[in-house]
Amino acid sequence: MQNPVDLFNRHTLEQRRKRAQHAKKPAWFLHDYAANCVQERLSEINRTFTKPAIVTWRPESWQTILDKPAHICADTEILDLVEEQFDLILGGLTLHAANDPVGQLVQMRRALKPDGLMVSALFGGQTLHELRVALAEAETQIEGGISPRVFPMAEIRDLGGLLQRAGFALPVADSLTLNTSYETPLHLMRDLRAMGETNVLTQRRKTLRRNTLLRACEIYAQNFSDADGRINATFEIIFLTGWAPSDTQQKPLRPGSAQTRLADALGTTEYNPEKC
Repeated sequence: MQNPVDLFNRHTLEQRRKRAQHAKKPAWFLHDYAANCVQERLSEINRTFTKPAIVTWRPESWQTILDKPAHICADTEILDLVEEQFDLILGGLTLHAANDPVGQLVQMRRALKPDGLMVSALFGGQTLHELRVALAEAETQIEGGISPRVFPMAEIRDLGGLLQRAGFALPVADSLTLNTSYETPLHLMRDLRAMGETNVLTQRRKTLRRNTLLRACEIYAQNFSDADGRINATFEIIFLTGWAPSDTQQKPLRPGSAQTRLADALGTTEYNPEKC
């Protein structure tokens, strides 16, 4: 029996990230934006966290949002986290490139103390949908078929279930959409390279024909340009929030155990179609 092939080539991913760290014109705005969003979420929680950890390959953007020094954990398949050692774990735009996202979530949950909090930011399925469409149409027209040029990302409707599978209590998944613009599609691609967010699929095609690329740029500009002639690019950032189970947490009531009717609470008359 053959072992399944990993979706992402982690060796290539590490190489792309190292290249991005030394880029002449780095592009860290998405990490900074996501980190600030996480900081806002933490500010709304009435809790002081004393032992945090961050799973990230870009700690410079994430460490600054915390009041205390955090344990920085590299984004590897096996996380450098000790069980029940932390009361807060943050995931810094890494989970979308994990071959086993549930396994990583389980590792984070186990590393939390009871009633500890996990917040993980990752790219969602609407990210770069314009680029995906333009490349697919160009490759179909020029080469008679398509190949995955932008690697797939999870939809928010599926991610809440991953939190439950990983054993988190009170799971929540929400998203924000960041709309950006670039002078041309080539400027966008240059930024993606500087972000370390280019295609690292194991079964990707490693070359892109010049005429296909030029046609993709034409399709992109024709369909996704603004009034100033700049092209639009969408980044969807999903935030997963979950708590390590604890006996002190509130539990949902049993179905049918309510003592007050909803109609009474709303001050309305209850409608029963069977009595009409």
